Amino acid sequence: MVKPGLTAMVVAALALALATAVALACAEVDDPEKVNAWFNRLSHAEHKTTHLHFYFHDTLSGKNPTAVRIAEATMTEKSPTLFGVVNMIDDPLTEGPEPESPLIGRAQGFYGSVGLESLALHMNVNLVFTTPEYNGSTLSILGRNPALETYREMPIVGGTGVFRLASGVATAKTYFFNLTTGDAVVEYKVIAMHY
Repeated sequence: MVKPGLTAMVVAALALALATAVALACAEVDDPEKVNAWFNRLSHAEHKTTHLHFYFHDTLSGKNPTAVRIAEATMTEKSPTLFGVVNMIDDPLTEGPEPESPLIGRAQGFYGSVGLESLALHMNVNLVFTTPEYNGSTLSILGRNPALETYREMPIVGGTGVFRLASGVATAKTYFFNLTTGDAVVEYKVIAMHY
């Protein structure tokens, strides 16, 4: 059963996420003619492969969490896997595992617990890059994250800007996890093919 006011909270969280994404995407958005011209040149373009390595900081605790619970099933308190919990995120991506490491972008989207018998997350996350080389470009992850496995592989299903028409894989490995707070630092290695 949905708690009263939950719809308003979800709408507010989505509006905030959209406003943040617009603020972060500082790259000039191409007008339709520029996009059309880019696609017309595509038949002559060669595939590029980009390798990225960064750390994803998912913070549920403290005064400034970057992940907030926006929904949960009524049975969640009885579920060892937190089945039915959904978190909205705007997590920093950094060069190294330390929180003060240089920021390279944000992971924006949501993840939800989808496993009844084992902890598995459905990830719907956009990696929004802010470094000069990739500023405003994004990669989209959409897939299953078996969070307790040492290495997890998730698909890159698209991208924008430098990563337009991207495909590839993102591998994740937990670097740090606090059992009490749920805070985590996850190492990501991404291989993206794009034009």
